[in-house]
Amino acid sequence: MNIVDEIKESFRKGSVLTRLIYVNIGVFVLLRLINVIFFLMNENFGLINWLALPASQEALLQHPWTIFTYMFLHFDFLHILFNILWLYWMGKIFLIYFDEKKLLGVYILGGLFGGIFFLLGYNLFPAFANHLQFSRLLGASASVLAIIAAVATYAPNHAINLLFIGQVKMKHVAIFSIVIYTIGIASSNAGGNLAHLGGAFLGFLFVYLLRKNHDLTSVITLLSDKLQKLFKPKQRVKVSYRNQNSANMDIEYNRKQNVKQEEINRVLDKISKSGYDSLTKEEKELLFKMGK
Repeated sequence: MNIVDEIKESFRKGSVLTRLIYVNIGVFVLLRLINVIFFLMNENFGLINWLALPASQEALLQHPWTIFTYMFLHFDFLHILFNILWLYWMGKIFLIYFDEKKLLGVYILGGLFGGIFFLLGYNLFPAFANHLQFSRLLGASASVLAIIAAVATYAPNHAINLLFIGQVKMKHVAIFSIVIYTIGIASSNAGGNLAHLGGAFLGFLFVYLLRKNHDLTSVITLLSDKLQKLFKPKQRVKVSYRNQNSANMDIEYNRKQNVKQEEINRVLDKISKSGYDSLTKEEKELLFKMGK
């Protein structure tokens, strides 16, 4: 199996988090390669303008797809490096408390809310009037901030270790980020900071509504499932027969799975209220086995 086949297999069998990382890296590499061709031909590279989100309403009407494509778009190496690292790290923590479908939903909705905050900010405030026509937004930062804010809202006492700082709780990471991005609105990256705040707002809103039994990500999940069915090859129907013993075994298996899920939910609720360190050795082992 060559490297291309290995990447395809990894993407096909990988988690939603793995696929999101692959898509971001794939788009980055493809754009940079195309940029080399344009450079050698001494032509201007204008593809970014077709994929990045424009601040101008007129430009947005001409390129409406950019409200979606911008959140997978990077051009600078350091930009994608930090976004991918945060996406991987925070995505892993997110999956401790939520499932993969919600991760995809928060990523997409966080990007959409980030784009909306960017558009509203540039079109409502006079400070951006002179920059409106040529300002564009790109990058997964708003989506990543939505994931961070969701974790911080659901499990505020979840602790992480930061280089040179040590152990920090998620609620402090979220609060610090929001303060920095709010201050940054008056900087050269005003659009990016507005988008960050939009993503963070979505992350908080997602958890707030989820606790009221309303899942914002259900629409994204529905669309994702339909797309998967649309592109999934049809399989032949196989007829199988099961005796009474196998049916009883299935019932017993389902009962054990339900008991196990109830125990997992209890552990996650305990982490949300008291933090990871409050778990017993047996509870930590259960959580570790669940994450495999």
